[in-house]
Formats: sequence, structure tokens, C-alpha cells
Amino acid sequence: MKKNNKFTGIVFLLFAAVACNMSVAKNKATNVLEPAGDRFAVLELFTSEGCSSCPAADAVLAKLSKEYKEKVLALEFHVDYWNRLGWTDSFSNATFSRRQEKYAVLFHLNSIYTPQVIINGRHEMVGSDETNIRSNILHELKDTATQIITLQSKMLNEKSIGVSYNVDTTSNALLNIALIQLHGETAVKGGENSGHILQHTNIVRDFKTVHVNEQSQGGISLDVPKGLSAKDCKVIAYLQDANDLHVKAVTESLLQ
Repeated sequence: MKKNNKFTGIVFLLFAAVACNMSVAKNKATNVLEPAGDRFAVLELFTSEGCSSCPAADAVLAKLSKEYKEKVLALEFHVDYWNRLGWTDSFSNATFSRRQEKYAVLFHLNSIYTPQVIINGRHEMVGSDETNIRSNILHELKDTATQIITLQSKMLNEKSIGVSYNVDTTSNALLNIALIQLHGETAVKGGENSGHILQHTNIVRDFKTVHVNEQSQGGISLDVPKGLSAKDCKVIAYLQDANDLHVKAVTESLLQ
């Protein structure tokens, strides 16, 4: 486990936790994937290709994502603070580092570290601790989803995706919408993982947050990295309470 003491102590919580269900069914009229009613777990893994402890966590994430399938939405957020140590992670984003810092405020941590996993905005732990992660997933799957998100997404051009959303009966919440690259592979040539080929699953490539109150609908655009095609990605959305960051709902959309 690698710690980083650049933690800034940002106080505003930009997330709102989301009670979710990931047993999804395709709406025949659109490309919307709608929740079917069961609670599920959102796993946010903060990771880096520059961290030697992270490949084990990446593997756990991929394993659980495959095993639980429709029950667990597992996401890789690549942080940027490892980039100065010999290898620049091409998937990294300063936005993801700031997101992790805000979780550190929520969980009263003295520093941020990798690999770290957050489950439904309620639990944090070392990202490679499979036993603990499994225990918390099972705990979260006992709850019932309380809200519904519907989502549609469409490729506008090779650089942009248009996303429309509708959130049913919510208040003071944050809707997170992300472009997910399904798989990735990197031959690392520097830093702690130099000489290794790293495998990645569900990599967050773009991430937008919208504040929603009561019944809300609207649209945003997501940026598509160069070379990423529709068949290699999907769009997901999850709702978090603005105060305690607990996840309240989740869905995903096929790309048109």
C-alpha cells in the first residue's frame, strides 16, 4: 500500500452516494439499460501504473467484475500523483486524484494512497484486500435500491458522446456520468512496474458530475480519447447523496 502526503484536505464533498441496482434489462425502444430492482455495489478503485502494489488490486477488480457481473460495477480511476516517479500513466487524470482527496476527508484519513477502493461511498479499504472487499460487497447487496436513473448515450462524432439522463425523485444529490473503456493493456517502461505488461478493466476515461434536485433531467457531453471506438466503451451513471456520498442508484447505457 503506497501513501501520498500531498493530501490537500478539501472540505467540500462533491459526491453523493448512490443506492444502486445493477441487474439490468435493455429497453427495447432505446439503448437504455435500466435497473431491474436489486441492490448492487459500485467499486471505485484508485490506482496507478506507477505503483507496484496496484497490479494486484487491478486483478482483484477484474476478477470481481467478472464474477459478480450484473451485481457489481467496478471502476478504475487512475490518479496522477505517481507520474513524477518515473512513469506517466496515460490513463491518469488530476480530477481523479482530487476525487480521492475528497473521499479522504469523508473517511477522516491523514493521506491518500494507492491502491484504495471505495464501495458505494460507504466503505474504504486497500484495493488488493479481496477478502475485505468481498465481505463489504455482500453487506451492500443486502440493501434495496431507492431511486432510478434512465440514461441514453449516442456518439455525436469521433471526439464526443451526447448523454441524456432522467433521475426519479431525488433531492440534493450528485449524478456522476462516466465514459468507461472496457479493457486496456500497457507495456510499462519506467517506474516501479518497469518491464511489466499491465492489464486494466473498466477504465474511467471521462467523468462529469451534475447536481440534481427532485426529479431532474438533462444532458451532457463526454470527451472521447483519440483512438477509442464505441465498441470498446460504455457510459455509466451513478447517483450519490451530496451529504454522505452514499450511492443511491446506478445504470449504464449502450452506445448508439
